[in-house]
Amino acid sequence: MPEFHTSPPHRFPRTLEFALFGTSVVWVIAAQAIAGSAARGLAFRFGLGSGQALLSSILFLFMLALGFTILQIISGRPRQLREILGLPQRSTSREEWQIGAVIGWGTVVLAVLPMAIFASLRVHFFFESRAFVLVLVNLATFFVAALAEEVGFRGYPFRRLIDAIGPVTATLITSFLFGLAHLFNPEATWISVLITMLAGVLFCVAWLRTHGLWLPWGLHFAWNASMGVLFGLPVSGLTGFSTVIRTHAVGRTWITGGAYGPEAAFFTLAAVVVAIIGVVILTREYSWHYTHPPIISGGYPLDVAPPAAHTAMEAEAQARPAPLVQILSTTPGTMSVQPTPPPPRPLAPPTEDTF
Repeated sequence: MPEFHTSPPHRFPRTLEFALFGTSVVWVIAAQAIAGSAARGLAFRFGLGSGQALLSSILFLFMLALGFTILQIISGRPRQLREILGLPQRSTSREEWQIGAVIGWGTVVLAVLPMAIFASLRVHFFFESRAFVLVLVNLATFFVAALAEEVGFRGYPFRRLIDAIGPVTATLITSFLFGLAHLFNPEATWISVLITMLAGVLFCVAWLRTHGLWLPWGLHFAWNASMGVLFGLPVSGLTGFSTVIRTHAVGRTWITGGAYGPEAAFFTLAAVVVAIIGVVILTREYSWHYTHPPIISGGYPLDVAPPAAHTAMEAEAQARPAPLVQILSTTPGTMSVQPTPPPPRPLAPPTEDTF
């Protein structure tokens, strides 16, 4: 399988890595603001109100790709765009994305199941043709937005922070920033921020196990799509994605999450922990192929030139003519052992005429 180089072969000083990380974080904030403002203007200008979120996600992803590429060039490490974004070209990319989608869907099921058992779920259906069209738009929005968020948090900045302070501390800092970014969502609470931070740990673990964004991208997409489109529940406090199925949870806030949705319910903490364990178990093969350093056999490298004395000795041996060796037969021409005579014939017994 092809190897994905998450870091340059020669590491730069920590100060430079910190500078790249800080600059990339500032660029993520600026890019999101610019993309949102541009999407609102374009949606108002061309009457694309229902597609404003999708347009904003596309512009946000474009701005991230542009900014991270410039940072990579400035640092003197030009690379391909796929590697800069964290999307290595490999044969298992689709398989990783699908595994992530299964884990994301299963996590949402585990989070919603306690709500169905201990609370009351009131489900409403809308069968207008426009509602089904909006489902496709919302799925496309989740598809692009999940990739943009993963690139912005676990793509370029996360790798620069790993090179500076190591994977464990980088995971904690990135997850803290991920939860803090959702603090400004509608109806956010301290529980929702804590759960979002733990979800950030889940996405970081998915990257660390594969050194690519394919698996966390699929997980993130399935998480949002299952919660907003399949179950019709709020997604981080946002309710505009439930067009065909809309569910209202009635019960205690610590069970339902209130207006913020399941991402503010206590049972979701356990669901995310189960998801982290599932990611570790299901990515053993990917971790072996993509994260472990190559095995180098012991002894002398085969590509090292032999010593000069050894080379001169071989040249001298090849210059001398080979001695003539005569191989004689081990058996002489004449037989050294006489043939064994036949045994004597027995004498006939005497008869009467003999006397």
